[in-house]
Amino acid sequence: MATIEKKVQASTAAGLAIGVLVTVLNAIVGNSQLMGSLPAWLQSLITLVGPPLATFLAGWFAPHTPRVTAAPEPPSGPGVAPAA
Repeated sequence: MATIEKKVQASTAAGLAIGVLVTVLNAIVGNSQLMGSLPAWLQSLITLVGPPLATFLAGWFAPHTPRVTAAPEPPSGPGVAPAA
């Protein structure tokens, strides 16, 4: 099984964390208004943009995981000198 890149792990964790945060805040408030002093359209915009933005930033800043590839086999056949 291939390893999962750090970028994917970080993005998934960030998306999950923001989703949990929004859910918990919504449950605490109890009336589906996370940010009571803000207009409803701005609340919707923040909750729509927050998780994808956090996911993007986590993936952007997380280190790349180099892929390990097998070394290519040396050429063989007629007219090819044997490897030393």
